[in-house]
Amino acid sequence: MSEKIVTVTAENFEEKVLKAALPVMLDFWAPWCVYCRRIEPAVEELAEDADGKLIIGKVNVDEQPQLADRFGVETIPNLLLFKNGAKAEEELTAPGSRDAIEEWLETYGVIL
Repeated sequence: MSEKIVTVTAENFEEKVLKAALPVMLDFWAPWCVYCRRIEPAVEELAEDADGKLIIGKVNVDEQPQLADRFGVETIPNLLLFKNGAKAEEELTAPGSRDAIEEWLETYGVIL
């Protein structure tokens, strides 16, 4: 995992997500999820390119089930966006490509 990606847990969620100065994209995933592993390179590329514009966080649903429950995450990979401590209205489930992720981010004003 890229060192520019933040591991988000229930313990650091407020600090890393809600109080973040930049928008935060959370990737809810699991190590056994084939599709999560398939999209991971695109998420890592975004983390490298988003420096100073967006924080990328990953939430392992096996290790953080309370966060998955809190946001109603039932299908993974599932991306959520937070800006100024508020969750964006729509999430992105099982994105097909980096382009799909970037288009979704752009709908909320996050341009990479």
